Amino acid sequence: MNLRDPLLHRYFPWLLLAGILLNIPGLWLDIIEPDGALYATIAKHMVLHNDWVNLYGDGHDWLDKPHFPFWMAAISYKVFGITGFAYKLPAFLFWLLSLRYTYLIARDLYNEDIAKIAVLIYTVALHSTLANFDVRAEPYLTACIVGAAWHMLRVHAKAHWSHIIWAALFAACAIMTKGIFVLITLGAGWVIYWIITRQFREFINYRWWLMLALCFAFILPELYSLYVQFDLHPEKVVFGKTNVSGLRFFFWDSQFGRFFNTGPIRGKGDVTFFLHTTLWAFLPWSVGLVGGIVYLLRFEKNRDAIRWVIYGSALVTFLLFSLSKFQLPHYLVIEFPYFSIITAHFFYELAKRSKLQHLVTVQTVLLVVTLIFISALVYITRLENGIIAGVIALAIVVGVNLVNYGNAMQQILFKGYAMAAMLYIFLFQFFYPFLLQYQSGMHAARVIPEKNRHLPVAAYGSFSYSLEFYSPGEVKLIKSGEHLDDFIDTAPCYLYTTAAVADSLIRSGVDAEVQASPQHFHVTRLKMGFLDQKKRSAAVEPRYLLYIRDEGTL
Repeated sequence: MNLRDPLLHRYFPWLLLAGILLNIPGLWLDIIEPDGALYATIAKHMVLHNDWVNLYGDGHDWLDKPHFPFWMAAISYKVFGITGFAYKLPAFLFWLLSLRYTYLIARDLYNEDIAKIAVLIYTVALHSTLANFDVRAEPYLTACIVGAAWHMLRVHAKAHWSHIIWAALFAACAIMTKGIFVLITLGAGWVIYWIITRQFREFINYRWWLMLALCFAFILPELYSLYVQFDLHPEKVVFGKTNVSGLRFFFWDSQFGRFFNTGPIRGKGDVTFFLHTTLWAFLPWSVGLVGGIVYLLRFEKNRDAIRWVIYGSALVTFLLFSLSKFQLPHYLVIEFPYFSIITAHFFYELAKRSKLQHLVTVQTVLLVVTLIFISALVYITRLENGIIAGVIALAIVVGVNLVNYGNAMQQILFKGYAMAAMLYIFLFQFFYPFLLQYQSGMHAARVIPEKNRHLPVAAYGSFSYSLEFYSPGEVKLIKSGEHLDDFIDTAPCYLYTTAAVADSLIRSGVDAEVQASPQHFHVTRLKMGFLDQKKRSAAVEPRYLLYIRDEGTL
């Protein structure tokens, strides 16, 4: 491929801008339950209580994820107020940082062309974009991993000593985001590289040990917070037990306990889970990734050994995920920068040999399949303005196929971006707004008037993280009828509950007025009975927000 290809040099900034813009609408959509709303609420509790040490969620001391993402969200709340946008913004900024570091790694290990292709691929990879809408830890974690990885490459190249500090800082932030296992992701590729090249002296190189020492110094705020919240308070009940050590959980149970299924949070792993998950999560580039891995194994294994820093990291991390007993699709997102580089290298090598046409055909087929998928979903759900969504998708397919392309690489990238545009416009402008109509807690919270924002709010019989986040203050989780009676005695107050509980309270003589009765469905566990407009009424159920008056108030 000509290094003066007009797409990569003249139009690269415009395609990149288009990809970033496709990610932005999710920032303004409401936070979706469960995890995103839970994490947003934990950061909200930090700000309301000005407590940056203790994590509190689900009605109790919360020990699952480390502090770093919550600190970032809480800082954003301080600046912009406690809103969904403020929760998502810092994660989005970290994602932009991960684009930059993906470019730097690919440029230094390959060349500028591959770096640009890799960034374009990563920018619109499906689950990366979804992670910018349904924000959890992954945007932070990915940026910190690739940031540390690039600075480690500079340390290896004996660049300025400041890269040791930056590598340690990014690694520490990654650890304070997800846990100590991050060191395996960061170090595995280097260990493989040193073994392949017989650079055994690197295992005792002072630079790496200094970086590791600084890394542990930088995670002291996390260790201090865990020690103060849990280790100093053995009487606290965590995971149904007392004498729970936050430090032990951080260093062992949160990661290795899940891997070996011996910790308090367990799952049922399937070694093939991430193989088939990758095929949809990395769309529209999945076929290119598969081809890139095959190409790597056939032609790359004995060339440019330094690249095994990323190959080894990607491989070991993928194996760890696959062998783990606790598996969720969004875990894969931290692999996407490396997946993008592997795919970009494959595209580049095929382009030099003029052998990209088969992949162009694949992208065209994916475009048509996406159009059919969107059309079918519009038809089944009877989305409001669904016809507009279908017309937009059709116009994109027709338009991208009418363009005159200079080469096959341009076709692959443009058609990949066309598919992304179809999908993300549909999801963020039509489908997710439809789903969020059935996130009942959020709608109940918004009914509470400004003048009553000081009144107590509680949930009984049904709990909603979005209720907790979007309510003016905190929400009390009531677990027993006795505690419910105590709460009602604090009237005037608000109670979020099921229709059966609301009816029972009103029948028993509680002076309560129904303020809202939004329809409820677990929108992250979609079922055909809900999607089908004809059957939806049987799949949803109402939730009630009651305003309970003080008996002495007229």
